[in-house]
Amino acid sequence: MKIDFPLFRHNQSRLPALLAVLGFAVLATLAAVSLTAQVSGDRGIAPVASSSDIDVGGIEVNVTGDSAEEARANGWREAQRLAWAKIDGPDIPDSRLDSLVAAIVVEEESVGPRRYVARLGVIFDRQRAGALLGSSGQRARSAPMLTLPVLISGGTQTMFEVRNPWQRAWAEYQFGSSTIDYVRPSGAGGESLLLTYGQSGRRSRAWWNNILDQFGAADVLIPIANLRWEWPGGPVEGRFTARYGPDNRYLADFTMQADSADELPAMLRRAVTRFNEIYAAALVEGTLQPDPTLTLDNIEITPEVRAILEQARAAEQAARDAQARQSDTEIDVTPDTAQPQAVETSVPAASYGIQAATPEASDFDGTLSALRALPGVTRVTVRSTAIGGASVFDVTYTGELSALAEVLRQRGWAVNEGQNALGISR
Repeated sequence: MKIDFPLFRHNQSRLPALLAVLGFAVLATLAAVSLTAQVSGDRGIAPVASSSDIDVGGIEVNVTGDSAEEARANGWREAQRLAWAKIDGPDIPDSRLDSLVAAIVVEEESVGPRRYVARLGVIFDRQRAGALLGSSGQRARSAPMLTLPVLISGGTQTMFEVRNPWQRAWAEYQFGSSTIDYVRPSGAGGESLLLTYGQSGRRSRAWWNNILDQFGAADVLIPIANLRWEWPGGPVEGRFTARYGPDNRYLADFTMQADSADELPAMLRRAVTRFNEIYAAALVEGTLQPDPTLTLDNIEITPEVRAILEQARAAEQAARDAQARQSDTEIDVTPDTAQPQAVETSVPAASYGIQAATPEASDFDGTLSALRALPGVTRVTVRSTAIGGASVFDVTYTGELSALAEVLRQRGWAVNEGQNALGISR
């Protein structure tokens, strides 16, 4: 005998849909947990604030005293003298030299009952010491350079994915007296997803421009540290390579040794100092210049340079207006016809939103390059990036929205006009 259960049959027909909804909820939960795990956790080291004081490091002292405290005081005073001599300071008494010192930085030290052996850094106040050194300390600096320290250890390349000693060495170094304007990301939050080792091998100018715009930088520096351990906790050999630019160009390399894991931080600090010297020398030689294929709209320029640029633009605009008036007045007229007067008009620049279909990364790059190449467009910024969807751009255009739409149609785009915005596709 066959027994029919209508309620069971009704629920059985809805079972696949319920399973699909349950599976979607589980996948969404796992995706949210995975994304949170990628940007959370103990990562990101905030860089120290840069000071313009004069920092002299690597001063080694080996002195004695009647006690440990006196030996340390003698060592610090000796370090002050050696650091002052290292920057070619004039002969002055110790009492005056003490007033010029802003801080003593202990890099390494070993304190005995009556002996003090250490490697120290001495920071002199630039305002007080500048007059004695013959300058106020004002030096030309490079354009802002985004600094991406890469650590290679055990066959793994890391940048900001996890905290590492190489990133810490760059974050804690004092670059106030350097001629290089280092832009040092902290690596916190979403920066660990954006700034990875893979980015250093990317050649797309569009992607690089987006990253540089976010950090207010003009170009990129890539200091690489390749560490090889002889055994865990034992001696470490560091092979360091200085690279720069969106094309990851080679600049210089060097090697250093650390006898143990405890000496690794000191070796990395010395390596950062060496990198700073390499990049500073490249700046003097003219090698370290912003790549001309990268946009420099995000660079903050001085009022003097801005005034010169505005004068040049005004002169170019006056020349164009004069040429336009000449072309308007060069028409055939009869004695009874009055010569028309040239009317001078100026169209203000306005910002419009453009939504473009970007199914592939190459489409995004092509769209961004095409928008920047349009006549009348003075600036293009990326509001949102959606590879496989529609990306949104902000375009500053000298003219009306309808004129911008017509220019795009002439270049083969399908254009839909909206309220102060356009939708385009190929």
